[in-house]
Amino acid sequence: MAYKTILVHVDESERCQLRVDVAAEIARKSDSHLIGAAITGVSRFIYQDGNLGAADPNLALHLNYLKERAEAAAAKFRVRTDALGVRSSELAVVNDEAGGGMGLLARYSDLLVIGQTNRDEPSPSVLPDFPEYLVLNTGRPVLIIPYAGSFPTIGKRPMIAWDASRAATRAVTDALPLLKEADLVQVAIFNVKADPDAHGDQPGADIATYLARHGVRVEVSVHKTKTDIGNAILSLAHDLDSDLLVMGGYGHSRFREMIMGGATRTILESMTIPVLMSH
Repeated sequence: MAYKTILVHVDESERCQLRVDVAAEIARKSDSHLIGAAITGVSRFIYQDGNLGAADPNLALHLNYLKERAEAAAAKFRVRTDALGVRSSELAVVNDEAGGGMGLLARYSDLLVIGQTNRDEPSPSVLPDFPEYLVLNTGRPVLIIPYAGSFPTIGKRPMIAWDASRAATRAVTDALPLLKEADLVQVAIFNVKADPDAHGDQPGADIATYLARHGVRVEVSVHKTKTDIGNAILSLAHDLDSDLLVMGGYGHSRFREMIMGGATRTILESMTIPVLMSH
């Protein structure tokens, strides 16, 4: 398994160049095709009657503004990928809202690269629950880059938050192309007694064996915590000097409201390193 198509969200945010750099580096290492998606943020259904300006000229002005922002972000993507020497890339300027537009493109991609929501930098084209929506609805691994911090390496020292669940299993499998390139992968298990049947007599032994068969170097550690699991995960990742967190994303959607599990919500709000999350 390898990533052959990588999709990165591009916009006018301050951290967009970092996202593009991360996606381009993964594409370069895996000889992948890189797609930069600039989404206007307007539902495609609003364009169906073809007469936007007749009823409300102010609406037409706003839509043009959003389109111009998307096109400006797209132009920067092209310049940056040329500078980085990406072999195979393309640009998509999509008239749609961000979740729906990226979701459609994600169906034909192996990995999505997006940014963490920064509530101090609100976007006119992206809703605050953008990461949650993509994790829960695309069926693809989502690599989320924090809105603060620098990351000279991503995936040299990954940590897996392992709870033997379906979502965690999916995340580990989705992350294999990165895990195989790591110097050492830390598998961290918290509060084994909460679900002893899932872990067996030797917690972590089975997932370590599975990864070892893929040529991944693994260490397993078991931890107890009475605090929020999400904060415990982030604290351990800091102590281990991890540069990537791999974990399952838990939650469900009710109409457009994303209802996330406690640890997932904590990580999405407080991440300090890139997180690869699958549902």
